[in-house]
Amino acid sequence: MSRKTPARKLMAGPARDQVATELRKRYENGDSVRSIAEVTNRSYGGVHRLLAEAGVTFRSRGGGTRKKTGA
Repeated sequence: MSRKTPARKLMAGPARDQVATELRKRYENGDSVRSIAEVTNRSYGGVHRLLAEAGVTFRSRGGGTRKKTGA
């Protein structure tokens, strides 16, 4: 018996547009795609797809930058 939750299909029509708008607001307020996916119990890919459809301009990836060391 699998503990994994069953996959759910992304809805269509106005309901999909409404969810995409809500996710866009969260993203534009600083939440990451990964954190939105976790909170909304959706996959990373599903959230990313909805955000892209909502016209989001994605931020660059986070993390530290590496500096060249002079040798």
